[in-house]
Amino acid sequence: MSQDLKKLLGEVIEMHRAELCKMADLIYDFAEKSAEEYKSMELLTDYLQNEGFTVERGIALDTAFRATWDNCRAAVDDEGKNTAPVLGILVEYDALEDIGHACGHHMQGPAGIGAAIAIKEVMKDYPFKLVIYGTPAEETLGGKIVMLDAGYMKELDLALMSHGSPNTSVDEKCMALENFVVTFHGVKSHAAISPDEGRSALDAALLSFHAIEMLREHVKDDTRMHYTIRNAGGPPNVVPDLTVAEYTLRSYSTSYLNTVVERFYNILKGAALMTDTTYDIQRDLPFKSKIVCHSVNDLLMKNAAYEKAPSIAAPRKKTGSTDFGNVLYEIPGSCIRIAFTKPDAQPHSQEYLEAGKTDKAHDAICYAAKIMADTFCDVITTPGLLTQIKEEFYAAKQKE
Repeated sequence: MSQDLKKLLGEVIEMHRAELCKMADLIYDFAEKSAEEYKSMELLTDYLQNEGFTVERGIALDTAFRATWDNCRAAVDDEGKNTAPVLGILVEYDALEDIGHACGHHMQGPAGIGAAIAIKEVMKDYPFKLVIYGTPAEETLGGKIVMLDAGYMKELDLALMSHGSPNTSVDEKCMALENFVVTFHGVKSHAAISPDEGRSALDAALLSFHAIEMLREHVKDDTRMHYTIRNAGGPPNVVPDLTVAEYTLRSYSTSYLNTVVERFYNILKGAALMTDTTYDIQRDLPFKSKIVCHSVNDLLMKNAAYEKAPSIAAPRKKTGSTDFGNVLYEIPGSCIRIAFTKPDAQPHSQEYLEAGKTDKAHDAICYAAKIMADTFCDVITTPGLLTQIKEEFYAAKQKE
């Protein structure tokens, strides 16, 4: 029966192909930067509202949204709790500053809408709640983190995303990331005439860099630590009273990265103590490592094969950092990557930009919609499947 349902899901998506592709092309042309995606948000939410979804705009961030289709009906257990699954699709739509949509985010909203409309129309006889979250500012701020902190997305039982890529595949590990901007404060003096009166903010920064190099020997292999000087404080004949440094720490384990951060704080304290300086810390939003849910990845790839998606490849074992990792630290889910560029193309490149409105990009929108819809179909129609996914997720999180 599920094969028949998937055939119907695909037919609904194909019926909307022209509208979905036109929507993607418009978002591509808008090329709105992070947190400024007003036209893109309006385009997506107006379409969803016209399709009968209940839409909330400006949640947590001005250009974020939540669109809901509630088909739960009377799915209630003996304790009066609603047992219908709450299924989520997350979509991004921010462009890169100066270059535009060189990461394929313009395709995500239309793909998510295509999947949502198909599920809404075909799966009417099954109880479920479908939520589409518009998640802006992925490229800069990490909008999903802000939305999670405001309490959104936590109602989801399963969260899916799609993304353009050189191959059709899924990801496994991603890196947790902590970023800090530290301003050291010292005492300015003439470096030749009165060096004894000075307290060098630059020395404090340099000592912290040296300590990080010493720390490298005593952390796990997957730990990454980077630093740079934003402002060195002035000419060489003046003891600098201010130096601004930036540090990035990464690991494939959020819990382990937390221990590295504590050691980093001690480094700053030591550097300031040794130089008789003080410092202020600006901590950016922390990016978490996802909890890998292999059963969800397997479902997505099984449906990618069923839909005959192009350039199917093995999972990407390790990737960089993403705010979707924060979502997948709390909720089971995954992202299906769909081929639309040359095999060697890199994100944020001219090649991605040039592929953005091609036939392959339009095909990728529909493949992504079908694969996500098929995966939700499996979850809705297979008794116990969502329970198995959740059990795997929580077992993996305990080991993180």
